[in-house]
Amino acid sequence: MRRPWLNQLRAVGLILAIPAVTVFLAESLNKPSVKSVTRPVAEPVTDLQANPSPEIQCQNPVPNAVLTQNSTPKPVQKSSQPSPANQASTPTPVSIPALTPAPTRQTTDNPSPDPEITKTNACVAQSPFDESVRFAIKAANLVQKAESKSDWDEVSRHWVQAVAWMQAVPPDSPKRAYAEKKVAEYMRNLAYAQQQATKASTKSAFPSFNSKILDQQLRLYLSYISTIGKPDVLIVGSSRALQGIDPSQMRQSLAAEGYKELEVFNFGVNGATAQVVDYILRQLLTPDQLPQVVVWADGVRAFNSGRIDRTYDAIMESMGNQKIAAGIRPQVPSMPPDRSVCHEFPQPCKVKQSKWQAANNLNSRVPAIKPLGTQIAPARLRFLANPALVQETLTILGATSPIDANGFLSLSTRYDPETYYQARPYVSGTYDGDYRAFNLGGPQLGALSSVTAFLKSQNIPLILVSLPVTDDYLDAIRGNAEAEFNATMGQLSAEYGFIFINFSEQSLTRYEYFVDPSHLNTDGARAVAQKLAAEPTIPWPKSQLQSQSKPQLQPQ
Repeated sequence: MRRPWLNQLRAVGLILAIPAVTVFLAESLNKPSVKSVTRPVAEPVTDLQANPSPEIQCQNPVPNAVLTQNSTPKPVQKSSQPSPANQASTPTPVSIPALTPAPTRQTTDNPSPDPEITKTNACVAQSPFDESVRFAIKAANLVQKAESKSDWDEVSRHWVQAVAWMQAVPPDSPKRAYAEKKVAEYMRNLAYAQQQATKASTKSAFPSFNSKILDQQLRLYLSYISTIGKPDVLIVGSSRALQGIDPSQMRQSLAAEGYKELEVFNFGVNGATAQVVDYILRQLLTPDQLPQVVVWADGVRAFNSGRIDRTYDAIMESMGNQKIAAGIRPQVPSMPPDRSVCHEFPQPCKVKQSKWQAANNLNSRVPAIKPLGTQIAPARLRFLANPALVQETLTILGATSPIDANGFLSLSTRYDPETYYQARPYVSGTYDGDYRAFNLGGPQLGALSSVTAFLKSQNIPLILVSLPVTDDYLDAIRGNAEAEFNATMGQLSAEYGFIFINFSEQSLTRYEYFVDPSHLNTDGARAVAQKLAAEPTIPWPKSQLQSQSKPQLQPQ
């Protein structure tokens, strides 16, 4: 006999796919707006009827609601450039249904808590499978009228619930194999909803600087400060820095060296020259937004005054720079009033039932999901430190942005010269615009001088790192420029008072560390972070947690 929920699940899967495909076709045809696409109309599907539950009595009831408050927690905080950063993947949504008409509501940025999510703190017996389908149906209904960022946020919250309950189906349940497939499907739907929330129009707190990646990194950095506090270590530079030093790996490596609980953020911006870095540190950010240590990771191209500095020129012509020139700098947004929202997640109940019921009602045994706390389990830390597992998870989710919460661009592609140059021509240093009229003096050297003097006045050490490149990239022109740059920086470090570290060495120039001849991949970024953390000449700071200047939760 066919289960009553099966047709509902199939309806969810079928109807959810329709708007997703419509949106995809609209975007493929370069239509100006997806809003012009007519949403599908479907027959309403009634709510799922849950299977009868055995009589239960909860002893010392465990709340099935996690209370979240907008105080000052320290949760995880989380994007397009000429280099591979522009290759952000678009998650393929799996079904997004139109079922029971979604209730009419205000599309505001602070919607009231959904009554189906807000629950009393009582322990109740629920079939995790049925609960998951209930949230999936509600999410499918909400999709049909979702327009604003808050609309898509609400859709995402329901998909999170659906995933959590479906994952709670016990391993020994006959429904488990089917449930695992639905978890992957719901996660793709969640990724789609998150992407739509990111794309949804929002009021910008500050005008653009004519650099999409700079705008995004600035917004993320201010959000990071608001959530975590200002970082202890700030990485700056061009796209080579953006994808060349992994902040999470550096944090772990520094902890292994005895510098525990240091926060690291990567503020790399594609195309950033010395002038752009100078602008970011001295004009864009305020002194109270600066870290304890600045790591400037780049190479010779960023200091060549003979090249055309397109990124800096675009910033100078931007509306954002007009604000800066008027003495107005971007500020950390103020926190909204506290608002408590209860989110329903699976929790265990002690069930009074017969042995026959215990053997046949497998779905009554629901594993507990612990609320987010200040401690992260060792298994979780091992997962976070495993790039293969992290990459697999991101692939399933379909990240809405290629840059993570710490400002880092992780790219896993490995450079292979034989296949790389089959798809693109080889350009020698003679014709490379970044080495045009090579000159280590001029405005770029002046920017370096300004940065070092400014940071010295703020008692902030500057660590200048020459990142590695592949040996096949260093032809005669580039090789000579690289050698001159390293020699010059070695001399200027003593004169200007910064620490210069040259990583252009054989151990870091292996092809498997690169995504292209001059940009590191994830493995290379982790290797550089590890080597940098172990560098004895760097005066790494002590953690600021003792001063209680930061919230309690630690990001990962």
